[in-house]
Amino acid sequence: MGANIELAAADGHEFSAYEAKPAGTPRGGLVIVQEIFGVNAYIRRVTDGYAEAGYRAIAPAIFDRAERGVELGNGPADREKGVALRNQISLEQMLADIAATAGALQDAGKIGLVGYCLGGSLAWLAAARLDGFAATVGYYGGMIAGHLDQQPRCPVMLHFGEEDAGIPMSDVDKVKAAVDPALVQVFTYPGAGHAFNRDQSPAWHEPSARLARERTLKFLGEHVG
Repeated sequence: MGANIELAAADGHEFSAYEAKPAGTPRGGLVIVQEIFGVNAYIRRVTDGYAEAGYRAIAPAIFDRAERGVELGNGPADREKGVALRNQISLEQMLADIAATAGALQDAGKIGLVGYCLGGSLAWLAAARLDGFAATVGYYGGMIAGHLDQQPRCPVMLHFGEEDAGIPMSDVDKVKAAVDPALVQVFTYPGAGHAFNRDQSPAWHEPSARLARERTLKFLGEHVG
């Protein structure tokens, strides 16, 4: 469904992105933000899925600043490389690429963001630091609890698995205690671990993924279009 495009950030950095367009007039634009494994087949499927739901969706390759064309699997060696790549890029640089991607969606209508893992944390930071987003959605963002001093400026929805080995429920409780529930919705999913939305992998938890997507689409429909 989609195709690769090239974008440029405000600092001059040029990067690739995967774009998927809906069949008709877009309901709005969505920035889809990757895990630490790059814009791989899973992220492309996610992006295609939001296009099928009516959104013009673009997934920026935020790892292009360290290495172009990153498409990793989910094994230990892949994870190790993904972490190493992520550590070469600052949060500010990632947010610059996200802002540029949002800029490329200006003609699609209101703009939202959906991010997974690393992207889930960036969904929180984008809502706090960047202008122009009507709403953001973060799946299992591990850095959110450490950035509660930065509060969002648009509605946010957050999803966490209750069996996530990397994000303790005590961190989720901190998030819940720190946010305005009128602006930030936080959902947890029993039986789900980290990356429960990642289909075609052992992490996938189908009932939680389905429910989280239903909630996300309803939320985006209310705030983006």
